Amino acid sequence: MTLLNRYIARQVFLAVAMVLGLVLCLDFIGKVIDQLESLRADYNFYEMLVYIAWSLPRSVYEYLPYAVLVGCLIALGSLASASELVIVRAAGVSVGRIVWMVIKPVMLFIVLGVALGEFVIPYADQTAESRRALALGYSSTDQARRGVWHREADEFILFNVIQPDGELFGVSRYRFDGERLLEASFTRRASYRDGYWQEESVAVTEFGAEQISTSERETRRWDTELTPALLNIVAVEPQTLSISSLRRYTHYLEDQSLQNTEYALAFWQKLFQPLATASLVLIAISFVFGPLREVSMGQRIFTGVVFGIGFRLVQSLLGPSSIVFGFSPLIAVLLPIALCFALGVFLLRRAG
Repeated sequence: MTLLNRYIARQVFLAVAMVLGLVLCLDFIGKVIDQLESLRADYNFYEMLVYIAWSLPRSVYEYLPYAVLVGCLIALGSLASASELVIVRAAGVSVGRIVWMVIKPVMLFIVLGVALGEFVIPYADQTAESRRALALGYSSTDQARRGVWHREADEFILFNVIQPDGELFGVSRYRFDGERLLEASFTRRASYRDGYWQEESVAVTEFGAEQISTSERETRRWDTELTPALLNIVAVEPQTLSISSLRRYTHYLEDQSLQNTEYALAFWQKLFQPLATASLVLIAISFVFGPLREVSMGQRIFTGVVFGIGFRLVQSLLGPSSIVFGFSPLIAVLLPIALCFALGVFLLRRAG
């Protein structure tokens, strides 16, 4: 039995790794083509490659569940085509035992995904974006459009560059009194010191009732609840944050009486990502023992790709729908996973 475990584990591991490597190569080519039109200033071909390299962990995390689905279909399909699964079943090994044999090597990829999502992707994504912004020139129109907006009480803030070490570049602040703009300012650089931000090279425009005045200051103190830790959360998309950061920032938004549904959705998605991957593994196994038992390898791969796209599409539709229509993000996350498990168990019972 130990030899059989190792054999199936090796087949599954190699197949998943092969699919993941192929998908990452295609993703790399696509990103190179996409970034070529942005080459200018100090953002040269080398900086572009560095940017893509820093974004690689996120690509691994995003494609991992679907690589597992297709990889398991390939590995188990090869065993089925060679009648090895028939021999294993004839030797008295149950379908449940085979499922466990397949799940064990997949656990390595699940652990890899969790580690990337918690410890690597938040830092890597922020480093990639801040380095690209500095190379392009943070005061450019393109970067202002790509910057990060944040609201705190009656103030709206645009950050052009947020570096992981707590340095800010290109900070635009707009302070309102109800619907009237009171003050607008632009800070070239800001650094965090002992509980407050020290702004440097500040241009301030004040909008009075009868006149508009402008002034420039070398330094200015900025007292705010935004710490470098919170800004590191604001700087990246919710999907790239760690579970702990998402939970912390969700509570911060609640304290500010701001909408936090998007971050709550990302929290539940990341928390149940291992379960989603396991559900896709169960689908792959049920397909091989059920409707895809005697089809060609090409048909299995095609079915896996189509099902993976469908699963991703359902997730993409239910997530925003929970924000728009106001139902729980937890339902939006768990429903596709539950449907996969239900379909997998149904097909395995029919086959077994």
